[in-house]
Amino acid sequence: MTIQEFSAHLPSARQLAQNLLGSLQRATRDPAGGVTRPSYGEGEQVAHTLVAEQACAMGLEVTTDAALNTYMTLPGTDRSLPGVVIGSHLDSVARGGNYDGAAGVVAGLAAIHLLQEIGISPAFDITVMGVRAEESAWFRHSYIGSKAALGLLEPAALDARRIDTQKTLAEHITELGGNPGALASGHAFLRSARIRAYVEVHIEQAPSLVQRKHPLAIGTAIPGNVRYPNITVSGTTAHVGLPHRFRNDALKAAAEFVSEMEALWRAWETQGKPMAFTVGRFHTDIDNDATTKVPGIACFSVDMRAYDENDVRTLDQIAKQIAGNLEKRHGVRFDFGERTTAPVAKTDTAMSDAFTRLAAKAGIPAEPLPSPASHDAAVFAGAGIPIGLILIRNEHGSHNPDEHMELDDLVAGINVLTRWLAE
Repeated sequence: MTIQEFSAHLPSARQLAQNLLGSLQRATRDPAGGVTRPSYGEGEQVAHTLVAEQACAMGLEVTTDAALNTYMTLPGTDRSLPGVVIGSHLDSVARGGNYDGAAGVVAGLAAIHLLQEIGISPAFDITVMGVRAEESAWFRHSYIGSKAALGLLEPAALDARRIDTQKTLAEHITELGGNPGALASGHAFLRSARIRAYVEVHIEQAPSLVQRKHPLAIGTAIPGNVRYPNITVSGTTAHVGLPHRFRNDALKAAAEFVSEMEALWRAWETQGKPMAFTVGRFHTDIDNDATTKVPGIACFSVDMRAYDENDVRTLDQIAKQIAGNLEKRHGVRFDFGERTTAPVAKTDTAMSDAFTRLAAKAGIPAEPLPSPASHDAAVFAGAGIPIGLILIRNEHGSHNPDEHMELDDLVAGINVLTRWLAE
């Protein structure tokens, strides 16, 4: 099939994507702005129902696993062959954007729709996976759905409580009809040997493509991270007039920690070592703070990420060293609390080269680019499955109501994805 003949079917895929993204936005709109699709909550469940309905209308096989991930499959002519999984998540942060995660699931369904329209029957199964609970903001655990699918979910994660309901992950899964017992036993719905590749289409969560005026990038890597959701600095609550030499100020120690880590980030950037350091929460003891008190408690969260495993470990070590020095300087104690990690993931070179070649053939500007964000693809890479990542231009950042993606840019990604599947 020529490029012209292939392109003639793109408007149909565009319409499918537009309709489905519109339905997702309307169904999960948050009155305070943006969309809210809590992990194992109403919004996420609605999203899974909507994409499953679309898949059924397309004649795809639809099923779920013990973690309630949704699988929508176009059967291959030889089902003994390892298949391709195209996936992303359908949850969102509170008052987030409509495209983070969901655009990738929609892209997968639109690509299958294109294959059906063109009349291509794949030799192997092509499955679009709607992943559960990628956003760690809800349970403070990363990649819950994708880890569960591969039998890699830590049993302790089932006891994690969602920040708004305070119910455990196991309770939420049970309420929706899942099987946390199977997850605790390490049951794997997906087996690595049965997957020839995992592909994720995702909005870029930085303005690189906006600045360069390119609709797409071919992802080269996903950073690994170490996270401490609840670091507590304990000092001594005291009178506001207390001289400096008598203070054990928890807030000042916490603030200096953030400042020193920020200085480290700038130093690493100067050395050409990419990383990121983020404090998402930072507060004193809400039940005991006052204008006239020296804070005895300060709490904050930390996410540190880099593209090299040694760099991730080094960041963790340096953070502990800085905290140790501040303990001596301020007479306080740092308790880092729970620690979670995610591995660095590199995309498959052959897949990335093919995406780049097919984009060029279709006249679509695309460049290699590491993703600054975490993606479920990293879990598949860690399981030994080749991964590919197509990043879509996104204005106004992500995890906020102003997140923006031009539909034509998504269609460009669908174009490249479908050509690769057809090949």
